[in-house]
Amino acid sequence: MTQSILITGGTGKFGRKFVEHFLAKKWRVVFTTTSEVRGDAFIEELGRPDGLVAISSDLTSPTAVNELVEVLMKKGYGINHLVNNARSLDSLKTDALGQTSREDFMAEYLMDVVVPYELSMGLFNAQPDELKTITNIGSQYGVVAANPHLYEDYPKQSPIQYGVAKAAVGHLTKELAVRMAAKGVRVNCIAYGGVEGRVDDAFKARYAALTPSARMLAEDEVVGPLDFLVAQSSSAVTGQTLVADGGWSIW
Repeated sequence: MTQSILITGGTGKFGRKFVEHFLAKKWRVVFTTTSEVRGDAFIEELGRPDGLVAISSDLTSPTAVNELVEVLMKKGYGINHLVNNARSLDSLKTDALGQTSREDFMAEYLMDVVVPYELSMGLFNAQPDELKTITNIGSQYGVVAANPHLYEDYPKQSPIQYGVAKAAVGHLTKELAVRMAAKGVRVNCIAYGGVEGRVDDAFKARYAALTPSARMLAEDEVVGPLDFLVAQSSSAVTGQTLVADGGWSIW
């Protein structure tokens, strides 16, 4: 039977790689995006393949998750795998002291923790017999604190709300794994290290000096851990955070 996967934040850095990978496996791929224009452009870029669906949604809206689940059910898109990947850079701000406002702290927590919880429960309640796995996208900074030596202007360049919210994602994963186990739904998290693409050579050199693998992750490396966790062959793995950080957090 053809598998189906819902990827939130499908036009982002990780999301695009996830979409392309599962599309190549001939899965039905549904992805969310905050921009209908970006979603359509991405589908066009991929050649408008069958089985690829974009849904425009601002997941931070109080009614967005319920509306998204309703759309999926109406269209008959039974979802076997959910990837909570949506991100927003808007809340990653700091002031002159490198501190964050209550508004931005809460906004980051909403996007990283509350929305994944709501969407996971929404799908679980609507179609518990179809849902098989949930994977939350975390970060090395949900496992260890940010290293000041990586930054030229710490803590301004390392918003505290990001790591704190990602740490909460790790515990959310455990809680959901327990609560959904009776229905055979596996819930896991991936804590990724830094990925190349948005930083200059000086940052990459500092990063390399701080991790055993002596480099940042390549974009193509983000798919492997997710592919492993959604596979039936990993059916004994649930409630875990798979750390894919090139060794960053081991020393």
